[in-house]
Amino acid sequence: MKLKDKVAIVTGAGRGIGAAIAQAYAREGAAVVVNYSASAEAAAGVVQTIESVGGRAVAHQADVGNLASHEGLVQCALTHFGRVDILVNNAAIDRRVPILDAAPEQWDAVFNVNLRGAYFLAQRAASEMAKTGGGAVLNIASVHDEQAHRNNSIYTIAKGGMKLMTRCMALEWAPLGIRVNSLSPGAILTDINRAVLADDAYKQRVIEMIPLRRIGSVDDLTAAAVLLVSAEGSYITGSTFYIDGGLLL
Repeated sequence: MKLKDKVAIVTGAGRGIGAAIAQAYAREGAAVVVNYSASAEAAAGVVQTIESVGGRAVAHQADVGNLASHEGLVQCALTHFGRVDILVNNAAIDRRVPILDAAPEQWDAVFNVNLRGAYFLAQRAASEMAKTGGGAVLNIASVHDEQAHRNNSIYTIAKGGMKLMTRCMALEWAPLGIRVNSLSPGAILTDINRAVLADDAYKQRVIEMIPLRRIGSVDDLTAAAVLLVSAEGSYITGSTFYIDGGLLL
């Protein structure tokens, strides 16, 4: 098992990419804190799935955009499992709106979760990792950290910030034994884009931009997510892995 005896916090893990990563880590031997903001029932289901195959997990409610909730999230890992080795900053929201119509409230909502919250949660988790000789932070960004996205500028700008955040953290925390990387998915079917991909014409336009000619699934991401926090990825830090079927090409 690649993550035997490790303890991971995965934010936004009640569904979608976060749930898939939480379950993949548990299969590799990690104990997992399944963070959720509002989807308590879904998070409980993820925990049940993990425990049904002998894994260890606990659900914990926390809004990553509320910095005051970070201490409780980290303490949950410490109380139940004794340490923090891995943080996955996966929680994210978007506000699809043309730039001319965007409001400061929409900017603040997205940045509070997608960038500000991720930054300060990583800071708190890294302080625990440093006490035990290191760890790994994995930031779930997006191909839109590189590619502009029409009518979704706030989300795109936040993900661009996450890419540089990853590099800054990797640089500063390498002496502490903490590696920091980003995983940037392309068109992956999740709750955040399920509605727009339900439009067959829009979905077909997206597929035509992908050299591998299909929409990705959350399971397409898990192998890389494991690699980037495991001993097999011990010489990888400050990198961004694009899992996009060639979309950026």
